[in-house]
Amino acid sequence: MVAMITFADVTKRYPGGIIALDGVSVDIQEGEFVFVTGPSGAGKTTLIRLLLAQEKPSSGQVLVARRNVRALRESSIPFLRRNIGVVFQDFRLIDSRTVFENIAVTLEVLGLPQKTIRTRVTHIMDLLGLGHLMKSYPPMLSGGEQQRVAIARAVVNDPPLIVADEPTGNLDPALSVEVMDLLKEANGRGATVIVATHSRELMERYRTRCIYLERGQKVDERMTGGDAE
Repeated sequence: MVAMITFADVTKRYPGGIIALDGVSVDIQEGEFVFVTGPSGAGKTTLIRLLLAQEKPSSGQVLVARRNVRALRESSIPFLRRNIGVVFQDFRLIDSRTVFENIAVTLEVLGLPQKTIRTRVTHIMDLLGLGHLMKSYPPMLSGGEQQRVAIARAVVNDPPLIVADEPTGNLDPALSVEVMDLLKEANGRGATVIVATHSRELMERYRTRCIYLERGQKVDERMTGGDAE
């Protein structure tokens, strides 16, 4: 097995002596679907920010697709992020752009031809049941529809890694399951998926690996859902 992500004794300290992560070590293999959970302040968001090179560890090593995040030059960070699909709790859609344009922006950044962009965006919209919303704007959509658009934007370029930070935090239980099923489908197509969540209900619904953080430390790791013990 090849590790997509490696945290090797990672500590992250912020000014004022705040320790967000404290000696965390974990490997996530290519093609895995993993939950990361813990109470508020456990370190989930810091872990994700380190993956995206929005922060660098104070000590230890973070490897993403065998690239050492701590050693990356600033000029190399955009390339790293282009290979990661990110889904946020607050959607972060552009209200002045249509659904189609919101999804297409990922491919425009990559400099793909307009014909290729249209083909890919149309395909992913049909796949996620968004085709009828192509010309709509985000403020016209329900929360569930907006989150589906955010997922479409994250997966349209088939990234090898998808990171979702509390992607169902603003949704009701039925929509939360729908969103998680979409992420599981992306995982089924080969993507490594990491989901930070507070939802015990979602973790118990899916048989998958779960990493538990508390006060910046990894305190447990086990399979959840199904007949997991």
